[in-house]
Amino acid sequence: MFFSKQMVSRESSLKGRSEPLEIDDLHYINQTPMRPPFEMGSELIIFAMGCFWGAERRFWEQQGVSVTAAVYVGGYTPNPTYEETCSGLTGHTEGVMVVYDTKIINLKRLLKVFWESHDPTQGMRQGNDIGTQYRSGIYCNNSDQLQVALESKSVVQNLLTARGFGAITTDVALDSDYYYAEAYHQQYLAKNPNGYCGLRGTGIQCEG
Repeated sequence: MFFSKQMVSRESSLKGRSEPLEIDDLHYINQTPMRPPFEMGSELIIFAMGCFWGAERRFWEQQGVSVTAAVYVGGYTPNPTYEETCSGLTGHTEGVMVVYDTKIINLKRLLKVFWESHDPTQGMRQGNDIGTQYRSGIYCNNSDQLQVALESKSVVQNLLTARGFGAITTDVALDSDYYYAEAYHQQYLAKNPNGYCGLRGTGIQCEG
């Protein structure tokens, strides 16, 4: 498969389409609505940590998470396909939208899952998965989330440095634009229990 380790510019990115890709109405596991509006008291954040199949499973397993979805985020092309995203010409990375009940689980707990489940120092790859679509990222929905995420990044950098790892390359940004991936990607490892999961952590232990 073609891959690119260089970010495409907005001017050079693919045009995309105005219509979203079709997905099921309900979450395969939780039977909750996949699209907003979500439950009162919920917040939404997006994590990117390599292939979204295994990453999504890490989050739907968390108590207090009501909805997860495989999404494309961080780029330019509206409503891209998987093939377009893998070309490197959309600017997107594979992400997981996480909707969580703040009365049950807080962002620090979700960040613990995020940081411990992958290597955030690898740049445009995650293990054997190479390309801009596999870069690490935290895409926040409000300034409070952004502050918590940036503070956690600083703490985790110290933990990684102590273990001999390099600088964190994770994008941490406010970004409200995300696009649902195709239906077959949604809750993929629940539908295909023996499917591919390339997640590998670094051995760090975070508070949360």
